[in-house]
Amino acid sequence: MKLYNTLTRQTEEFVPHEAGKVGMYTCGPTVYNFAHIGNLRTYLMEDVLEKYLRYAGYEVKRVMNITDIGHLSDDADSGEDKMLLGAKREHKSVLELAKFYTDAFFADCEKLNIKRPDVVQPATGCVEEFIRVISELEKKGFAYKAGGNVYFDTSKVRQYHVFFNFKEDDLEEGVREGVDKDENKRNKNDFVLWFTKSKFEDQALKWDSPWGVGYPGWHIECSCIAMKNLGEYVDIHCGGIDNVFPHHTNEIAQSEAYLGHPWCKYWFHVLHLNTSGGKMSKSSGGFLTLSKLQEEGRSPMEYRFFCLLSHYRKSLVYSEDTFENAANAYRKLKSRALAVPAEGEIDAAAFKQYKERFCEAMDADLNTSSAITVLYDVLKAKELNGATKRALVSDFDRVLSLDLLKEEEKAAPAAGLSDAEIEEKIAARAAAKKAKNYAEADRIRAELAQQGIVLTDTPSGTTFARK
Repeated sequence: MKLYNTLTRQTEEFVPHEAGKVGMYTCGPTVYNFAHIGNLRTYLMEDVLEKYLRYAGYEVKRVMNITDIGHLSDDADSGEDKMLLGAKREHKSVLELAKFYTDAFFADCEKLNIKRPDVVQPATGCVEEFIRVISELEKKGFAYKAGGNVYFDTSKVRQYHVFFNFKEDDLEEGVREGVDKDENKRNKNDFVLWFTKSKFEDQALKWDSPWGVGYPGWHIECSCIAMKNLGEYVDIHCGGIDNVFPHHTNEIAQSEAYLGHPWCKYWFHVLHLNTSGGKMSKSSGGFLTLSKLQEEGRSPMEYRFFCLLSHYRKSLVYSEDTFENAANAYRKLKSRALAVPAEGEIDAAAFKQYKERFCEAMDADLNTSSAITVLYDVLKAKELNGATKRALVSDFDRVLSLDLLKEEEKAAPAAGLSDAEIEEKIAARAAAKKAKNYAEADRIRAELAQQGIVLTDTPSGTTFARK
């Protein structure tokens, strides 16, 4: 199997640290809002990678963090905490917000046949590990305290910009309009390991530490959660391409400073899903969720197929036309698969031949598009009987997870919107009101009322009740 390694910018043969076993780490969601379909593309392709590794015979342990503290609105460790902003927006506690959006995230994953990782670790459950590792970094001279916070000293590592060979002078200070430069840093690329009350007096979640009451920075969380669950070596670290800098750069710096040896060999990054207007993002407010796709009559499996038609290292452009084409192709593919009669005996030699072609495609840097071409070839092959075709479709679907041989369930009477879907519409209505788009806010209220859901606006937020 060959994978493109972002660290070396080369396609390399995959050789895990321990033969037959793979330690895989996935950067999980920051649970302050619903995941949009661009976020879900990353998790979907990571799911395909994990399933193919298992299909190829590896024993895989996959770990995912849940960021429920410490992720700021600016990746340069500036701005406000996204979790705190979300809690204020929705009149919930931070923990209530985290639980709601964690549940919503995994509900979306279930709809998309994304396997739940073997370990899911919220950051709030590992504070002792964060303090222990930061203390050790301080002892080794890689961390310093300034202005009440603890910083990682990037000048102490042999090479900081390991992903790209930047010149220090070519990098701008990580500050944007409306965010003050952090004068406490010794070097402009230094990052915070621990924030104290000296900087965020109103932080909702705080812990005692040797440096004062505070909370961890975002970057230290992933390193510690990975080391706690996978040991001193990680085989594959996954994430969206926007995590390369500074998040994954910082993870490598602090992890290898702590361990004293190379940490992760292979870095797997999925490129963005874009719209005609550019990258889909939550900060823009115009993001598309899986629930919204379903409201428009689309199915999660159509979206999964749409993603698998494109290579994970290519930006994918979402439009109504491109999605419609993929959705139609998926429906026809599934119809053809279901129509194959289960007749005859499985031809072992033919099965092996087509399976080798499928593996050849997947071994070539997870080329799901070519793998689907093999699937089409199976269905149209005149030399294959029904039993062999169905066996191959079922076998390939262990990786593709498109439910190609799953009979559609008869439509049951509409059960109405789930609580998560109602909360999503309430949040959309609040955003419309804030933007003074009262017509849209009224439309959402009326839409919910038609389904027997009554909204009540209170000083502490909007509640709902079902008739």
